[in-house]
Amino acid sequence: MGQFFKNIMLNKAMLFFVLPGAIWFLFFSYLPMLGTVIAFKEYRFSRDGFLASIIDSKWVGLDNFKFLFSTNDAYIITRNTVLYNFAFIVLGLILSVALAIVLSEIVNKRLAKVYQTGMFLPYFLSWVIVGYFAFSFLSYDKGVLNQILAWFGADPVQWYSESKYWPLFLILISLWKSIGYNSVIYLASITGIDKSLYEAAMIDGANKWQQIKSITIPMLKPLMTILTLLAIGRIFYADFGLFYQVPRDSGTLYSVTNVIDTYVYRGLKTTGEIGMSTAAGLYQSVVGFALVMTSNYIVRKYDKENALF
Repeated sequence: MGQFFKNIMLNKAMLFFVLPGAIWFLFFSYLPMLGTVIAFKEYRFSRDGFLASIIDSKWVGLDNFKFLFSTNDAYIITRNTVLYNFAFIVLGLILSVALAIVLSEIVNKRLAKVYQTGMFLPYFLSWVIVGYFAFSFLSYDKGVLNQILAWFGADPVQWYSESKYWPLFLILISLWKSIGYNSVIYLASITGIDKSLYEAAMIDGANKWQQIKSITIPMLKPLMTILTLLAIGRIFYADFGLFYQVPRDSGTLYSVTNVIDTYVYRGLKTTGEIGMSTAAGLYQSVVGFALVMTSNYIVRKYDKENALF
């Protein structure tokens, strides 16, 4: 114990810098974990406060979890959540790395910053605004796409009633919004690569593609692995704004836009069952944790240095 306090005193300056983040995690990440007990209760409000509400609520075991899988929508929402996130992870990784490499190769650094800022801007837009942008393109009466179709003599399309187009729309919109932010992370890593490696490659006669293949991508591999593992851990989470605001909550599109998060929200709005929504969050967290551990084990088995732990 004495050694413990001695280490604290020796590192008190560093611990002081860590303190704000530690407090944030304590109040917003660790203490709320105690509330997961609501997932196993039929939560009802009590006049005596939040803790009294939890204690007095009836214990129902796994009934809240059964609600998630007791309807025909269970397969649809799980399929949509996993497949969309899989597409976001794979395409986002490829395009973000490619974009970062392209930006790093631009000789005019001022022009590169302009491009970088332009691609980074969509990340800061709320999904409400993005939803209105999408509506300006997909509106039946005055949408840009229907005006283009009319110009070519084709009939307008009821985009918000045709579910077959929306998997492509959602993937493109998500990539447009996030790819700029993700590319900046890889671009920062590229700028940290030792320039002497490229100079040695040029002396050996390597062209630009060979330099990218033999130096840039291998140097980015650890970062790519870590970010992919973290993304896999959230594969059962969906971006609520993307799947709710952009399709404008159109009922005819539920077969391709309904995911776990939107399903829980609509269920909570209709029934008011907080226990059910807590069960869904716990289910997503547990599955995400299992996926991270499994993925990390696989990576560690084949490439120990690039594993998370």
